[in-house]
Amino acid sequence: MEIELTTRAEKDLEYWTKTGNTTVLKKIRNLLENILETPFSGIGKPELLKHELSGKWSRRITHSDRIVYQIIDDTVYIYSLKGHYI
Repeated sequence: MEIELTTRAEKDLEYWTKTGNTTVLKKIRNLLENILETPFSGIGKPELLKHELSGKWSRRITHSDRIVYQIIDDTVYIYSLKGHYI
């Protein structure tokens, strides 16, 4: 599987990098590695989203930040890395 970041996810990652918050950056890295291994279970309390986000999943980065992603074929699409949802 490969990971594809949307423009928003790239901006979110840039934000976290600029903050220098190594704890959050390490958590994001660990979550991405875990998503590649077990997309629908594992760390970060994976949650299948509903309504307009149906088909997408989220995992907890911090108390108020989530990673939102979707698996299509062999690609993990990352939609956001900051905020509660998209």
